[in-house]
Amino acid sequence: MSEVPSVPKPTELTKRVAQAFADHGDLSEAMPEFEPRSSQRRMAIAAAELFEKGGILLAEAGTGIGKTLAYLVPAILSGQRVLVSTGTKNLQDQIFYKDLPALREAFETPITATYMKGRNNYLCLHRFEALRQGELEQTHVDNDTLEELSEWAAQTDTGDRAEVENLSDNIGFWNSVAATSENCIGTNCPDYQQCFVTKMRERASECDLVIVNHHLLCADAAVRQSAYGEVIPLRTYAVIDEAHQLEDVATQYFGVSVSTRRLQQLELQGQQLLNDRVDLTIKDEYLAELKSLLLNVSESASSFFNALRLLDQISDRVGLTADILQPASPSGQRLIQDLHKFSQALRNINSSSEDINAIERSTRELQEQLSFLLETKDQNFVYVLEKSQRGVVLRASPIDVSGVVREFLFNRMNGTVLTSATLTIDSSFQYLRNRLGISDAVELKLASEFDYQARSIMYLPQDIPEPSNPEFAEAVSCQVSELLQISRGRAFVLFTSYSNLRDVQARLEPTLPFPILVQGNAPRTVLLREFRNTPNAVLLATSSFWQGVDVAGEALSCVIIDKLPFASPNDPLTAARMQKISDEGGNPFTDYQIPLVVLSLLQGLGRLLRHRTDYGVMALLDSRIRTKGYGRRVMASLPPAPITHDLSDIKRFFEQNDRPL
Repeated sequence: MSEVPSVPKPTELTKRVAQAFADHGDLSEAMPEFEPRSSQRRMAIAAAELFEKGGILLAEAGTGIGKTLAYLVPAILSGQRVLVSTGTKNLQDQIFYKDLPALREAFETPITATYMKGRNNYLCLHRFEALRQGELEQTHVDNDTLEELSEWAAQTDTGDRAEVENLSDNIGFWNSVAATSENCIGTNCPDYQQCFVTKMRERASECDLVIVNHHLLCADAAVRQSAYGEVIPLRTYAVIDEAHQLEDVATQYFGVSVSTRRLQQLELQGQQLLNDRVDLTIKDEYLAELKSLLLNVSESASSFFNALRLLDQISDRVGLTADILQPASPSGQRLIQDLHKFSQALRNINSSSEDINAIERSTRELQEQLSFLLETKDQNFVYVLEKSQRGVVLRASPIDVSGVVREFLFNRMNGTVLTSATLTIDSSFQYLRNRLGISDAVELKLASEFDYQARSIMYLPQDIPEPSNPEFAEAVSCQVSELLQISRGRAFVLFTSYSNLRDVQARLEPTLPFPILVQGNAPRTVLLREFRNTPNAVLLATSSFWQGVDVAGEALSCVIIDKLPFASPNDPLTAARMQKISDEGGNPFTDYQIPLVVLSLLQGLGRLLRHRTDYGVMALLDSRIRTKGYGRRVMASLPPAPITHDLSDIKRFFEQNDRPL
């Protein structure tokens, strides 16, 4: 007879957390909108155990559970200093400006927290003063904007550009005065003690909670590898919310890239330094030599990137091969040599100027990274050339980030919570474990609290051609038009590509009687604000609107997806990852492509129900979910809503749920 395992006794922390989430607990008393939910309480208790015992907790928390409070409350009550990383700034805002003030009231305790963004969001006082004094290039500087920033800089406590409401996202000179690691000259800066990044780091080091996003988390970890420019204070406990995004973000920051923009920025900074800010002890002949060497860098960079840009056979994004590089190889090698010579000359000056040292460091990094891109064939990276109107980028991205994520995150933490509404495939966490290098973990899967059976319906048309059919775009347009007529607009129409979006947009705009908003015509925040404030609006969008977007209420009553979001096998990174799985004996399609489809599809459909009172229609216009073998696997992952193939059922659904006009 097997021994019955003993149930661990509740600790003081788990008791305190359970009481906080009880029917008449602290949260119910202090937060009028709080609704006790058993799933939320289970997740909170699991997080409390993590903050006591350490380890890794994988918690899939379906929509409506309230996962943010489920990890914030035990983090606060544990007394630990905790790093919280989110997938979006919107969630950072929610935690800092909404959740934490409510929890301070609920627990009647001073909870200290710091909200940290990437360094590019903050003003560099040293470089801004140089701009004001005419010591930096002022070609793109608007005097009214400069005056407004000067007044703000004298008053702000944070230096966060978001405080300047009218500041354009595309302000031309911001990169020159932002507190980026490239611009930073370190502890010898005359404004170091007053520096907004220094102050932010100091505040964060004393706080209970440090709230960042994944981009800053990974950027900071990548910088920390070089022991220069990190801003996030060390913590031993972390929460990774929207953890399904972590692999993609880590891929961006743990690779190597050299672009036309970086070379242009180096040239501009070098010219400004040598013309206006150079150390007066430098002899004229050295100054002339430096200017000559910088000119050589500029000319060889121009030749190199022009050669790449003129390759007609290169599409927007391709794998970097020897054949592609051959036409640009001589100018590429010359650029490496010129960067080395300029860097060496700067070092030989042995100047006390921190500005010169910063330029030297940037030059040396560019030389080393370009050498890696052109001369090294590391089998753990995929090498990519990207062309756009903005310029050319050479990039080496890690094929597998599991090792680096394990090193910079899990191995440095006593305990880590990873949570999201979409972490499992086929009810298993194994896909996520493999992608992030997680071996030992506690797993918790909690279904959504929303009543999908009563509050939603799924539409899967039967008579639509497959996406490969030339008539697919016209069929999608007809289906979208009919659905929008029934829903009276109030819809997100999400596409897997810009080409599909533009095709459908051209067909819909002449006939659709609803306001149409289109991704790319305005910043994302502006589009969302207009959508919320415009009755019966329709938003046409691609991947960036598939996740991290919340529109509660009737304003969003329909989400339409054109087709299953397969990653293109022609994308070099996707192809490399699929090849790696194949080499290791796996099946790239079932082990990689289908899990990506499921996670992306669930994120897109998850835009619909954001509150218990929300209702609406989900539509997927891809017949392959019914006709292909893998369709059953995808179908099984869909939210548990009733499925219909008949538009009359959609009309009846809205008639039953919509309020009278």
